[in-house]
Amino acid sequence: MGRDFIWGNIYLGLKGLRLKMKNRKNVGCLIKGKKERGAWAELYFMVLAMSQGLRVSSPYGGFGPYDVGVEGSTGPILRLQVKCTVFRCGKGYSINCFGPKQGPKRCGYAPGTVDFFALYIVPTDDWYIMPYAVMGRDNRTLHFTPDSERQKYGRYQEAWHLLLDATKGRGKKALDLRACSDDLDAAEAGGEWVSTQAARGTARVRRMFRGLFQE
Repeated sequence: MGRDFIWGNIYLGLKGLRLKMKNRKNVGCLIKGKKERGAWAELYFMVLAMSQGLRVSSPYGGFGPYDVGVEGSTGPILRLQVKCTVFRCGKGYSINCFGPKQGPKRCGYAPGTVDFFALYIVPTDDWYIMPYAVMGRDNRTLHFTPDSERQKYGRYQEAWHLLLDATKGRGKKALDLRACSDDLDAAEAGGEWVSTQAARGTARVRRMFRGLFQE
């Protein structure tokens, strides 16, 4: 009976821990201000990128045409725009990717100003790493369904390997940001670069940022 009692307590403890970790996914939603939430998402992205062995930088004063610069030990410096959302739209989430305002209208980012977009769904803790070639200048609002197996942008979900490949300068294809061809399987490609150490570091970073605003 004593052994059953101990195992019962262990089960309840683990169940409570899982519930606590699940609830921590939504703590980013506690940041009400859009600018504050955006700054938090940028920091989150930068630490995740660093956990993969990448170097990050940010334009001084926030006046640059991009949010974060990412580089490896060799290869080019990539310019990224970081966007996040907490707003649900139907069965998924929508993110607006408008560039700087030009006159009365807002349009997308001009070619040559951004290399990648890092798009973050706060409630589900999902990152989408998307090349500019996929977005273009006219694709300004995107809809994501992270839990769907048939989602439109599923190949870019947690596709951190695209940044790693591009920062290593693997041929012109990497620089042209066309690493995401229609036949790319992000899961298979990801298996080639994720090390155990990087995976553990990323997990620790995610736990830390999910819990920053937990009471």
